[in-house]
This record gives sequence, C-alpha cells and structure tokens, in this order.
Amino acid sequence: MSFETISVIGLGYIGLPTAAMFASRKKKVIGIDVNQHAVDTINRGEIHIVEPELDMIVHAAVTEGYLKATTIPEPADAFLIAVPTPFKNNDSEIPEPDLSYIEAASKAIAPVLKKGDLVILESTSPVGATEQMAEWLAAVRPDLTFPQIAGDNADVNVAHCPERVLPGHVVRELVENDRVIGGMTAKCSARAVELYKTFVQGECVITNARTAEMAKLTENSCRDVQIAFANELSIICDKLDIDVWELISLANRHPRINILQPGPGVGGHCIAVDPWFIVSKTPTQAKIIHTARQVNDGKPSWVVDKVKLEIANFLQDNPTKTVQDIVVACYGLAFKPDIDDLRESPALNITKALSDMHAGSVWAVEPNISSLENISSTVELTSLENAQENADIHVVLVDHSQFKASKFKAKYLVDTKGIW
Repeated sequence: MSFETISVIGLGYIGLPTAAMFASRKKKVIGIDVNQHAVDTINRGEIHIVEPELDMIVHAAVTEGYLKATTIPEPADAFLIAVPTPFKNNDSEIPEPDLSYIEAASKAIAPVLKKGDLVILESTSPVGATEQMAEWLAAVRPDLTFPQIAGDNADVNVAHCPERVLPGHVVRELVENDRVIGGMTAKCSARAVELYKTFVQGECVITNARTAEMAKLTENSCRDVQIAFANELSIICDKLDIDVWELISLANRHPRINILQPGPGVGGHCIAVDPWFIVSKTPTQAKIIHTARQVNDGKPSWVVDKVKLEIANFLQDNPTKTVQDIVVACYGLAFKPDIDDLRESPALNITKALSDMHAGSVWAVEPNISSLENISSTVELTSLENAQENADIHVVLVDHSQFKASKFKAKYLVDTKGIW
C-alpha cells in the first residue's frame, strides 16, 4: 500500500525538516502543530527555525502545493509524531519523562485514522513509549485493531523510528544517515521502511520497537559519558594548574585514544535529556550513566564559581571600582556552535545565573538570535565588538565560528571552550 499523503505532527527542529523532505519528493504532506505562528509562517513558505538549506526546500514545497500546515489533524496514509518529550516538573533527583505531548498527539490523530494507516513515533522516548502510544490510539478507536492485539493483521501499523541528525546538518543527514526502524510487528517494520525509503538513502535497519527506542538513548548516553569524562578532566586540570586543552591534545596522539573537548556542560534536547530516560527506568543499574549526568549538570555551577573568582580578582586589581561597575560579557547562548537552538543550553543557564547573582551588567553575544525577548529581561544582547572592547569579564560559553575567528586576549577570562 503506497503512501500518497503523509502527516507530520510537530513542526519543530525535526518535524519540519522531515515534512519538507517528503514534500520535496512530491508527496502531499500535512504538517500539524499547535503553534499558530509556526503554522502561518510555514504556509507563507517561510521557516520559524534556523537550519541551513531548509528555507529553500520549504518555500519550494509550499509554492508547488506539496506542503501545508494546520493546527487540526486531517486524514492521511502515514502519521509521524515528532513532538517534545520533556521532564515533568518535580523535585525528584531523577527526572521523570513527560509523555503528555505524545499522548495529546496520539489522541488528536486517532479520530482521523483509517484501516491501512501507519503511525510512527519519532520523538525520542523512554523504552515502552511506542507501545503506550498504541494503547492510547486503541482506546480512542475501538473500531480499529492495533498490533498489540492483532499483530500483523492489525488495521493500523505502529513503529518507532528515532531521528539521528545533527542540528545544522539536518537536511543532509536526514537523507544520508542510516535509520533504525522498530516496528511492533514485522509488517509494521516493513511498511515503515517503505515510507522512509521515499527519501532516505542510508540503510534502514529493522529491529523491534523497544530496541529502537533504546538505540537512540544509548547513542546519546554514550556521548554524555564521554563528555562527562572531558568535563571532569577540565575540573581536575584546573585544580592541578594544567592546561586541559594541551593535555587532551597530547593524550589524543595515542592511536586508540580520542578524548572529547570539555565545555560549560551539555545542552540540547538529546544528550542532556536522553540518558535520564534510561536512568528513570533502571535507576539501580544505570550507575555510570547517572554519574555522567551529574557531572555534566554540575559543570555550569563550576563555571559560575570561576566567574565569581574573576570578579573578585578584578576588584582586587581595581580598588576604585565596585561590583556594580563590572560588566560581564557571555559569549554564546545556544547549546552548540552556529545554531539558534537554546534548548537545555548550559550557556543560557549560566548567563541567567550570572545575571541573577551579579549586581552589575551582564551582556550576551549571540550572533544567531536577534532578540532576548521571552528569554531574559535582565541580560542585554550586544555585538561581539562592543563586548570585547567594553566588558570587564569575558566568559566564553559557545565556540561559534565568529568567536573562533576573532583573535582576542583578555586578562579576566573564563574560556570554557579553549578558543581564546
């Protein structure tokens, strides 16, 4: 059964590029999002996120009539759910995943499902979420059968296929990367492969839904552990008065050593989040993964303490100055270089923390955003040139290309990326 109409629920950093890729292959695509601004922007042929090449693809798809966005689900042959999976707001030491967005999306599309449809969960999820989604669908549509009861004979097929792309390279990696396809049955997997082969040139590797869910969590947990090693090493080297950047460079000359670079923490809606999905399911067993999360989550506080020390050094060297006179410039707010994505960004959290504790001015240099509206009312967005010329304390939090191209030296500097 072919897929003539495809619906993508959630038009964010993953959903919109995915919808655009299907539309670029002359498939009719209906994008669903609760954000009216995003819907209106897309229907004008524009995009509400920053991602290289995506604007041209979306503009062409909308202009040619293959892509439209709406807030109300419509019938389709395949539905891809790509909504957020944040944490619940509680004070638990181990954050609990919040599946309410997946539940809401499932219940929204359920009324328009028909026999022969395929539903794929792309949202990064804790193990068992795909099965839970199928239960939510079945509860709303008792007139249809689903894989958990009917197996390969189900009216509606269900699968999990996690995205595995790097922000800034999403368009290319959606096409070139291998995809892990985890169907609830063999037929579910086969139909999901057929769908993704519309544009995916990489290999579609079949497994079951639970293993597919765990694969994505494992990939990002592995990265998190490796980053935690580098971050912990940077703290140790600071204590021992050793240049961590030189140390890592020397250690990496060993043919079987590849230590990552330290930073101010870990951000984004993947590496900073996914390990907790494993820890929350298996808290007793996931010891290394849990410790790595604690190391990386603790790094921003360490950076703030380093800035406090630089402020104290500045006051000691400039006895006529007061704390109120000191301007702290934070370079970078995004969670990684050369993008506008602030999700789970340690740089943003550090900047806000400094603004809360510092009696003087805190400036932010973030070339990828134009406004701090709805982000912070106490931090002032400024240019790279102004910050370098007029700030007193300089805090490098993201290694944007503009920063790396600037050969800047400062006496009062906290450089978490080792570029200055």
